[in-house]
Amino acid sequence: QVQLVESGGGLVQAGGSLSLSCAASGFTFGTHVLGWFRQAPGKEREFVAGVSLRPDYTYYPKSVKGRFTIARDNAKNMIYLQMNSLKPEDTAVYFCAAGQGSTADYSSEEKYQYWGQGTQVTVSS
Repeated sequence: QVQLVESGGGLVQAGGSLSLSCAASGFTFGTHVLGWFRQAPGKEREFVAGVSLRPDYTYYPKSVKGRFTIARDNAKNMIYLQMNSLKPEDTAVYFCAAGQGSTADYSSEEKYQYWGQGTQVTVSS
């Protein structure tokens, strides 16, 4: 049974930091690219970070580049998202995701077969 379970969400003031974790099980972790997406109320889900099969290749949209850092630990089957300099517009439910094999487009939701249930991040002004 495939599971992706996020943790670490919460309430933080603007300018603060949060660290999200995602525990994966039930599939071959090392053969999947990984990503974080978020969805704010009334908005479509959007890509915020991706990491290739190799931990040192990472991808970010302009909106979070320089503030967010994705990491994977293949030994522990864990995905992480470190979020710094948070802004109220970062408020959303954050989802981790996994997709088989490599990809040229980490931002495409179609790439990811497995999704977590989401964790709420709220940034107050």
